[in-house]
Amino acid sequence: MLLIFMMGLLIIIISAVVMMLASILSKKSIIDREKSSPFECGFDPKSSSRLPFSLQFFLIAIIFLIFDVEIALILPIIVIMNFSNMMVWMTTSMIFIIILLIGLYHEWNQGALNWST
Repeated sequence: MLLIFMMGLLIIIISAVVMMLASILSKKSIIDREKSSPFECGFDPKSSSRLPFSLQFFLIAIIFLIFDVEIALILPIIVIMNFSNMMVWMTTSMIFIIILLIGLYHEWNQGALNWST
């Protein structure tokens, strides 16, 4: 019993020493204004907050999120292929891909994919 207690105490002491050393050695000596600001998104939080926001940037970000979620939905379809009826699998997959292509065509028609403007 005493041996287990001594080993546990030794482990706790070694862990505390390692954590203190890591805390001391990881301190930065140079404080950068950009790194200490709350956001690192390209906007200066200390300036006027009434600057116009680029709607084009917002639309591109939304399109990226849509197609990022699309990948997360398409990947399980490949795994399910071995466990389901091929006709049902093919119909579901084609409907999903057609909906995505219609959405891409709509975005293209609306001009959301034009980077030059």
